[in-house]
This record gives sequence, C-alpha cells and structure tokens, in this order.
Amino acid sequence: MLFLSLVTSGLSANADEPGPPTLAIGASAPDFCLPGIDGQTRCLKDYTTSKVLVIVFTCNHCPTAQLYEGRIKQLAVDYRERGVALVAIQPNNPNAVRLDEMGYTDVGDSLEEMKLRAAYRHFNFPYLYDGETQKVSRAYGPSATPHLFIFDAERKLRYQGRVDNNPRERLVTSRDARDAIEALLRGRQVRLAKTPSVGCSTKWLYKEEGRKAELAEIESKPVQLLPASVGELTSLRKNPTGKLVLVNFWATWCGPCRQEMPDFQTIHRMYGHRAFEVVTVSINYPDEKPGVLSVLNKLHATSRNLLLGSSDIYSLLAAFDANWNAAVPYTALIRPGGEVVYQRQGTINPLKIKRLIMANLADDDYVGHQAYWLTDSDK
Repeated sequence: MLFLSLVTSGLSANADEPGPPTLAIGASAPDFCLPGIDGQTRCLKDYTTSKVLVIVFTCNHCPTAQLYEGRIKQLAVDYRERGVALVAIQPNNPNAVRLDEMGYTDVGDSLEEMKLRAAYRHFNFPYLYDGETQKVSRAYGPSATPHLFIFDAERKLRYQGRVDNNPRERLVTSRDARDAIEALLRGRQVRLAKTPSVGCSTKWLYKEEGRKAELAEIESKPVQLLPASVGELTSLRKNPTGKLVLVNFWATWCGPCRQEMPDFQTIHRMYGHRAFEVVTVSINYPDEKPGVLSVLNKLHATSRNLLLGSSDIYSLLAAFDANWNAAVPYTALIRPGGEVVYQRQGTINPLKIKRLIMANLADDDYVGHQAYWLTDSDK
C-alpha cells in the first residue's frame, strides 16, 4: 500500500494502524546487531569510525523502494570515500505483506528473498534483516519504505525522511538526503531536518492478520472450470483482451504439471488485480472433469480455468499452437494482440516468469515501474 508517510510527526497515515513513533531529531542512534544478506551480522559499533552514518529502511516488494534503489546505490558510491557509511535495513515482517500488495515485485521481504534482490540489482551496501522481531525498526520508527535516518559523527540524528522530493527521478528538484550529508561533512547544521516520504507502509507484525484474512477470502471463492472450444483456444492465442496473459497447459496425470500448479496460483494472486490474467488449460478429456476439478479445488484455483471441450484433443491444441508437439506442461506469456514473449515446454522458473511479467506489463497506476524491470540488471 502506498501512502504519504507523515514522518515529521511520527504518525502512520492510517489512523487504525498506528506504528511506533519516529526517532526524534537529536536522538542517539539506537543500537542494532542484525543478520545481513552476506551471512554476516552487522552492528552499530561496526561504523564508529564513519563521519556520517546513513541508515535506510527499505524493502523488496514496494515499487517506490524499487525506484529508489539506484539512487541509494549512487549515494553509497559517491560518499564512501568521504567517510560516509550507508546501511540498509529491511523492516517488514514477510508474513504481513498481502499477496495483492506484491503486484509490483518478483520477491517478498524474507531474508532469502533479500539475497535474491540484492544479487539481481547488485546492491553495494549492507542489507540487513529485521523482519522477525522488528525490535530495531520499532526503535527507529520508519513509517514507510524507503525512509532515511542520517547521523553525525557523534551518532546524533540530524536528518530523517525521504531521499529526495520525487520518486520519478527526472522530476527531482530537491536532493534532501544529499544536502544533509554534505552539511554534516562540512560541519554545518542541516537546513531541513525532517521531510515527508512517499512509500509503502511498514508491515508491522500485527498486519499478519490482514494476510490471513486475504487467504481466507481466496479460499472462500468458488473454483470454476469451463469447456474450451477451438474458437476459444484460437482467441486465447490471439489475445484480444487488452491484458497480458499467462497460459499454462497441464494434465492431472502429469507430475511436473501438478508440482508447479501452486506457482501459477501465487502469480495469479500477486498480479491479478493489474492488467494481467492467468489461464490454466487442462488437456484431460471432458469426462475427466471431476478429477480436474478436484485438483483445482485443493489449490483454491481462482484463476480462469479451462478444460478441453471435446475428445478431439489434437485439433484443439493445434488451435492454440500448430507448432506445439502437445507435450505438457506447456506455458506461454502473451502480450495484448497476440505477441508471444515467452513459451516453454517443461516446468517454469517462477522467478524468471515474475520478472518477465513485470517487464511486459505496461505502467498503469505507477508510471516508471515497467522501466525499472526493463533495465538490464546484469550490468
């Protein structure tokens, strides 16, 4: 959930979801010792020789945090040789993030998933995990991600708030964090000590109830299974829907198909509220519908589910792809208008698929997000 974080007052933007107070300007840096993505534990005392300490509370799942990753990396590069240490802390409890809040991410906020993101985006700073107890995060009080706390040589807080004044980098006119660092390095008072910050609300432990409620709602929805004709499969391949569509052909008797089916339902729940759809197509015969429904019901499969509408299975499968040899599992990602951007006979790599989905989903309510996923992360 995105909101304007009221960091200047230390209050959450949602009155019914109060968070801890934000650390006051002039306060000493709360102590910490936290595990990092490199397997090492990092503590406050490790940075005693740094002239300035920048602590960034950020996370994986938030699109705002993603758009700021490059700028945070650049801060680390630009000031490392000038005696500035930058440390990132992930404050969210992974089980408190709803699936529909993960519509802009490839991974969640667990320590293992932090390692994946850091490797993919080549993080050049320590990235520490506080999602289990949130003891450190509660001492600092970040109400959004990203949220920066900048301390002087005596480890007194001199700035807290945003990186700069616009998530869209080309629109930035005030580089608040940089200004604060420069002032401290020059022995001057920080002109603007507190700023508001747009970002995703911190996922405190009590928000696990929201995730549980979401799963209960999903499990209460009926599972539907509809027959697929030649015409419907032809249309599915041409994709006139205006949505990005992920199609998976499977069968109840196919072990690899059954093994990866939960991944497709997770993907559906993550991105289904955007211009995206998951369609499963069982290549079982029509009279095997009860067995197909049994599998789908166990998965609470609320995606669009189809079953071949006749026993002439080869004509039906050729209507979707005449060059396919009919072996399953078979998956295709199709852009609006029918352009196939991914197809595979065999099981998928869920992480790769998620990244492809976001690279091919046009910006809807968060302009600039697709460009982030189109960026070559190997450089």
